[in-house]
Amino acid sequence: MDRTGVQRRYLPHDFPHWNTVCGYFAKWADEGVLAQLNGLLRQLLREKEGRDAEPPACVIDAQSVKTSTSVPAAGQGIDAGKKIAGRKRSIAADTLGLLLAVLVAAASVQDSVAGTELLDQVAVGHPGIRKAWVGGGCRQHLVEHAATLGIDMEITARKPGNRGFTPIPKRWAVERTYGVRGRVGARGRRVCDHAVHRRGRCFRGSGTRRRSGRGCRAAQVTRV
Repeated sequence: MDRTGVQRRYLPHDFPHWNTVCGYFAKWADEGVLAQLNGLLRQLLREKEGRDAEPPACVIDAQSVKTSTSVPAAGQGIDAGKKIAGRKRSIAADTLGLLLAVLVAAASVQDSVAGTELLDQVAVGHPGIRKAWVGGGCRQHLVEHAATLGIDMEITARKPGNRGFTPIPKRWAVERTYGVRGRVGARGRRVCDHAVHRRGRCFRGSGTRRRSGRGCRAAQVTRV
């Protein structure tokens, strides 16, 4: 996994044929099995760290990434602020950096729009969450939407004048999660064509805190 990102044809020889493994992976991703496994592993890890099984707070962030030539143009966009053409992956993680929800969208989608969809996922899947931290790219209407869900949202941003890498309180956990995904997630550039399978790849291997998808067209914003 560390070396190749687990491309299909690089599976170890003691596994079944790569096409069979890929078929099961797609089926489990479509049925939400990988998300369920991720949830169980997250609960076990939180309890091992002395935390409650269900998190009371989360951190939300978005990252625009370039895509490969195999991704349809209809599912891509341009992030004008970061000058990146591709897709935007938004995630919600607990304060340990463990995944709670994933959203894949075109890079042109504004952070607050993607954040609204992601926040709705969090509210349904983790009703105990009452606090959330988001980046400076989010707008006030996202904070107001969070309030309607009973979540106190706080916008955190880099202090003016800071240069280089500066950890932002609370948000550093989700930044680390992105770092792990970029290192082992098929080298972070190949964003799959099918958003549901992309979610499966995000959840796969995310059960560890320190070490933490190709198919059909995705919509402009795909809730996964």
